[in-house]
Amino acid sequence: MIRTISVFLFVLFVVPALSQIPLDTQVQIVKAEDARRYDDTLEKLLKSPDVAVRNRAAVAAGRIGDERAVPALTALIFDISGMDAAFALGEIESIKAADAMLPILARLYDPKAEGQHPSGRVSARLIEAAGKIAAANATDPKAKELGKAILAIANRATEREAILPSLTALLRARPAGAEETVRKFLASPDPDTVANALNTLARLRAKNANRDARDLLATHTNAVVRANAARVLGAAEDKEAVALLSKAATSDSDMRVRVSAIRSLAAVKDAGVAAKLVDRGRSLLAEWKLAKPAARVQKSELLEIAAALGKLLAGTNDAAAVKFLDELRFADHYVSAETEIAFAQVSPKGYFAAVPRTTNKDADFWRQVASVVPAMAELGKLPDKGASLDAKEPPEAFLENAVGPSAAPLPEPYWRALPEILRAYAAFKPKGLEITLRNHLRHPDPIVRATAAELLGEQPVSDENLAALNAAFAFAMINDAQYNDAVLATLDALFKLDKPKSLDAIELAAGSLDQVVRLKAVSLLKDDALKGVELPILLKNLDRDHLTRLRPWGGKGTKLGQVVNTDADYRQALSRKNGTVKAVVTTEKGAFTIDLLPEDAPLTVDNFVKLARTGYFNGIEVHRVVANFVMQDGDQRGDGNGGPGWSIRCEINMVPYERGAVGMALSGKDTGGSQWFVTHSPQPHLDGGYTVFGRVNEIGMKIVDNIVRGDRILSVKIIENSIRSNRG
Repeated sequence: MIRTISVFLFVLFVVPALSQIPLDTQVQIVKAEDARRYDDTLEKLLKSPDVAVRNRAAVAAGRIGDERAVPALTALIFDISGMDAAFALGEIESIKAADAMLPILARLYDPKAEGQHPSGRVSARLIEAAGKIAAANATDPKAKELGKAILAIANRATEREAILPSLTALLRARPAGAEETVRKFLASPDPDTVANALNTLARLRAKNANRDARDLLATHTNAVVRANAARVLGAAEDKEAVALLSKAATSDSDMRVRVSAIRSLAAVKDAGVAAKLVDRGRSLLAEWKLAKPAARVQKSELLEIAAALGKLLAGTNDAAAVKFLDELRFADHYVSAETEIAFAQVSPKGYFAAVPRTTNKDADFWRQVASVVPAMAELGKLPDKGASLDAKEPPEAFLENAVGPSAAPLPEPYWRALPEILRAYAAFKPKGLEITLRNHLRHPDPIVRATAAELLGEQPVSDENLAALNAAFAFAMINDAQYNDAVLATLDALFKLDKPKSLDAIELAAGSLDQVVRLKAVSLLKDDALKGVELPILLKNLDRDHLTRLRPWGGKGTKLGQVVNTDADYRQALSRKNGTVKAVVTTEKGAFTIDLLPEDAPLTVDNFVKLARTGYFNGIEVHRVVANFVMQDGDQRGDGNGGPGWSIRCEINMVPYERGAVGMALSGKDTGGSQWFVTHSPQPHLDGGYTVFGRVNEIGMKIVDNIVRGDRILSVKIIENSIRSNRG
């Protein structure tokens, strides 16, 4: 599937010391990471006399995530390796670390507290770790204690190195009183501090800083501050800010501010601003129509305006808005769901009469269908489920025709629209829905089967449904080598419908080659509903620790959730040094360069380099752009579900998600593959959650900012200097 932190957090990160570690030792550590294996070998490295080895072993322990490492890591807090140990504790997210951390955190806000005080760098990482642990264990009483400690630290913090991690930690821990503590940082002279404080307030949906946010939106010179101020006003639904938001939405010089203001206007729900948005939309659409393809940069903003109009004018049949939306969808070849949904919201009857009747001869056919059907689902939300549209063919019948038989006679690209069609069809709760869903459990495409299983899991339990899901699960386990979506979705659906009767499937999942599937089996077995249920012998004697470890790929079957790297791969990945490898990404809007960070994420960089050198990314359309958040690419399917046929491990590091950070997209931990994203603005809530493996500088970001959904990546060329960074 989303950061301006102090520079010290990057420059003092331990990775530059990697060149001091013998290559054989580095390989040993990376192999343990890659297999998610915490054992005596790594524990011994945490006690190495070499500080660089201890540092690197600590980061590895955090990435592996085994709580057995907590005692060894807490013992390093006052060591020179304390920063990396604290970071690792946050990545493990075990509440078992709280007892050791709480007394240390107390010393950060109580100068009279006895005991050794950690350094500023370690303190920052401890605060960050406390927030992650509190968020991951929200119902545990100790999580509340961590939250109170973070709040106390933030109330006393005066230095940037403590303030910035405190703001993100408060967002994660959400202790009572956080909003007022965060609000005081809006008076800071440091724009990064102000922007982060606003980000936290917006995500907390705080209502105590409206006046401050209005002032900042009106007067601050920093665009990120203005954008985040607009977000705060929208989250608080501040009606006093409507005029100010309207001005920002239509005339601010920075698109990040404009789109944030547009979204906030939709949240405030004052229909009086709709006319100004329509006028702005018409102006942008006129520019778009006149521009050459390489200069068409208005689409993201136009879609934001469309979505806002749908919320502001729902059910009004506003003529000006309908005309604008109809012109926009025609210019956009009907491929954007935002416009279709907005039209259906504003004028349900008018929309259904204007549904584009495309054919599978159109190049954008599947995208058009995938965009139209969510709008149909909006019609299903009407009190009479669309019966008032007075149409010969009601929406339900339209969708029933679009679903088609599970044999899928239409071209393969059309399959990518079927998940949206099935969801929209299910929204009408038609007769025969379960039969349709069971039929699609036999579809050739695993994503279609996964969607059918998900929807079937929401239907009443029946022998027919259970039998169909069991058959689909067995088929997916045997046949789906490239995607595990259908395996996971059918297993979830079986468990949801009848937990005891799902045990046979859980037993099969426990034997999967794919670690992600095995972890799903382990998590389901922990459900309270299975307490007292007689388990099959295999599940009763399950070695759950063994199941969580990744195994080497055996050369056959799926590569998902397995170790696919060899010793040669590790050595190649570790031979690179930051600054020696770049990726030049050429797009229809121009070229930008990613400075890759192999010392921070060696295996992720190596995977990206290998894919680029095979031409994997060449010609792929950018399938996701969320203005003022990310541009995302790397999906050959084009629907957000694609991957290379294997998965790579997360290499979470301390590089912050500032503007231009390049991260690996995930659908869960350790599920990266080929999809990557670039952040338009700082996203501190992503820190420590997604692997950062590159950066785009401000010159390159001018190109990234102009990329819209549907633009094409023409090529990705790797430029590498052969400078080895390791001895051994």
